[in-house]
Amino acid sequence: MSLPPQRTLPAWADVSLVAALGALQTVAFVHTAWWWLQLLCIAVLARRVFAASVRRAAALGLAFGTAWLGAGVWWLFVSMHRYGHLPAWLAALAVAALALALSLYMALAMAAVARRRAGGWRDVVVFAAAWLLAELARTWLFTGFPWLASGYAQVDSPLAVLAPWVGVLGIGAVVAALAALWARAAAQRAATAASVALLVLAAWSGPAAHGRPTGTLSVSLLQTNVPQDEKFMLQQLPQTLRDLAAEIAAARGALVIAPETAIPLLPSQLDEVAPGYLQRLTERFAPPARAAMLGMPLGDYDRGYSNSVLGLTGEQSAPYRYDKQHLVPFGEFIPTGFRWFTTLLNIPLGDFERGVRNPPSFAFAGERIAPNICYEDLYGDELALRFADEASAPTMFANLSNIGWFGDTIAVEQHLNISRMRALEFQRPILRATNTGATAVIDAHARVVAQLVPFTRGVLESQVQGQRGLTPYAWWAARAGLWPYLVLGLFGCAACARWQRGARHAA
Repeated sequence: MSLPPQRTLPAWADVSLVAALGALQTVAFVHTAWWWLQLLCIAVLARRVFAASVRRAAALGLAFGTAWLGAGVWWLFVSMHRYGHLPAWLAALAVAALALALSLYMALAMAAVARRRAGGWRDVVVFAAAWLLAELARTWLFTGFPWLASGYAQVDSPLAVLAPWVGVLGIGAVVAALAALWARAAAQRAATAASVALLVLAAWSGPAAHGRPTGTLSVSLLQTNVPQDEKFMLQQLPQTLRDLAAEIAAARGALVIAPETAIPLLPSQLDEVAPGYLQRLTERFAPPARAAMLGMPLGDYDRGYSNSVLGLTGEQSAPYRYDKQHLVPFGEFIPTGFRWFTTLLNIPLGDFERGVRNPPSFAFAGERIAPNICYEDLYGDELALRFADEASAPTMFANLSNIGWFGDTIAVEQHLNISRMRALEFQRPILRATNTGATAVIDAHARVVAQLVPFTRGVLESQVQGQRGLTPYAWWAARAGLWPYLVLGLFGCAACARWQRGARHAA
């Protein structure tokens, strides 16, 4: 594959072009069969950056990143305006400001590429290293926001086989390297040959097999489909609880999972609205062959509150409890200096207490089910901590979510593909129980084996096979976290700086 000859464009046209491409490539995060579109868009960005001054390269990176995130997370507007009752102009401004702020990392990365430009394959190395560092910064700093990390668009591409080895950020770096290869006009033949060889090799290698099956478990995943503007309304709560009880009673699986805040009340509040409700649920799952994982807030005024999962089964003497550890800024905790903003939002959440970083799994029927809540499954390095001890490592994951905050938008498909990437990284099945979608069973090779239609109420009945064993990614991320990415990115940039100095001395 070759790109058309490079043309000199006015600054405004250059910035507009890459902004359009940044927005366009977000299609691949929803329609993952279009994974190649992302490669082409990044290749054009790389070409423009390789020919730009440092200042223009920074502008190109900022434009590409802002359009990328703006087009990909515009649904945040729905939560702030429709459900938070923030004025439309202010909600739109907040989304734009977030996209712009997070794209500063990409601006700095592209400026570094232009500054360290040395020609040939050296530019490929520095582009991939700078890209990796930019995505790492967005994942790591200020609690992180790795939604739309570039590797997620490759969950159905030949590069997906790299996930158990290098994780989503590693795949993103490979994507950047391939795009930069295509962008170097002086090495187009080599770029094409190397790209095709890598893609074909990845496709022929097939799915990695790092796990061994455990048992098979029947599951019932509840999709409650409670309208978000009614979920916390006092007059609607009795009906919401009755509907949930009916769905639980109808569930046939040995393990029943209800979504995040399916019970939207603290235990003390629940006793006031529906006396004996929790006790009746506990009795229903007292037999050893039955279990439930229910999303609900726990705690009290004195000890603080947590967004939690309550596990019930007769196989354990006491209820299991998981508390969400990675909280959502503005929704579950208030960042320093932003209380004025959260005061404007009419969202019935607040400052929650954080759970422990490496909690135990929920043990049932010989399986170890590791829960996470909502967007916690974006943080593969944090989930990897649960694999530090192989003997107690999860045999499957359960994601309990409520993204009804974002309406009928692309957020549903994006989150499903994020979970599929986690399945690839750890070679573990993932059970997704959500309020509005996507409620699904994902096997250890990221295949969606069963799914409910989003924005409908129902119970998904399916079978899931647990897995044991460690992928290379699970092994090293459990011990080193994100640090290997930082070392690799800095090493690539430092090597290119040295090459550049050597070239200058030689000249």
